[in-house]
Amino acid sequence: KRFKEVDRARLNRKILHLAIPNIISNLSVPLLGAVDTALVGHLDEVYYLGALAVGSVIFNFIFWGFGFLRMGTTGLTAQEYGRKNRTGMMMILARVQLLALAIGVLILLLQAPIAKLSLLLIDSSPEVADYTRVYYDIRIYTAPAVLALYGINGWFLGMQNAKYPMIIT
Repeated sequence: KRFKEVDRARLNRKILHLAIPNIISNLSVPLLGAVDTALVGHLDEVYYLGALAVGSVIFNFIFWGFGFLRMGTTGLTAQEYGRKNRTGMMMILARVQLLALAIGVLILLLQAPIAKLSLLLIDSSPEVADYTRVYYDIRIYTAPAVLALYGINGWFLGMQNAKYPMIIT
């Protein structure tokens, strides 16, 4: 009985070792949005804030549609990690980075139709739409890097390393 208690305590510590950095990095996402809102909220016109909100909706929709780069990579990497297959782990990282780069470039190539469709679907005032387009035209170039980070974070989590994704975030 004592042996099971020690094993359970060790397992709980290992789970916390993985969970706490993951929780901290997930908390940073709304904090970054709050900082953006605080900075833009000090500008003279309210439509700047509206443009930030609409732009954030667009990018959340685009980027979270590719959340499988993180989730799928975590599972596949964890399987190779469990097998102690270093080559397999590295191949997964290379594949997800190549896929992220390809999708990111495709998003860049389709940036004009994506912007047009997004602004058509989200009804806003002309001022908000104009400044959303400015925000969009700048932030769209982050697509390959954001998607690559999804893959990297998933790979580290699959390697049972939650600290590096927290540091990167």
